[in-house]
Amino acid sequence: MERLTADERLTLKTGAFGAVFLVSNAEAGMFAMIRESMAASGALADGGDVVKEALSVGPLPQLPRDSALEIEAVVLPALTRAVAILREKSPEEVEAYRSVVLTAAGRVADAHRGVAPAEAAVIDRIRAALDGPA
Repeated sequence: MERLTADERLTLKTGAFGAVFLVSNAEAGMFAMIRESMAASGALADGGDVVKEALSVGPLPQLPRDSALEIEAVVLPALTRAVAILREKSPEEVEAYRSVVLTAAGRVADAHRGVAPAEAAVIDRIRAALDGPA
């Protein structure tokens, strides 16, 4: 296992936190967002040592806030790149990262009145990004 650089950790964090943000923003509502954020926090703390460190050390990612399309344009490639980074440096952590991201996204979607169609569509795009080019 090779240690991740600060930029690589930020890529993993951008993908994971960004995925949660995308799902949370798929359905409007301030109270729902608070409940969803709490639901995601536990899932993001799980995972292997490399994933845990990447998601808990360093600054939070700076995500665009203007539109869902701009956020997706940053987050989805970050997820694909995060998997590629882990595949190269810590292959045993790839599934842990995928699991953490999808679990957090699922918990966010389910936290307020179950998974809405818009949230399910976002989760499908997240899954596709995590399964991106091999």
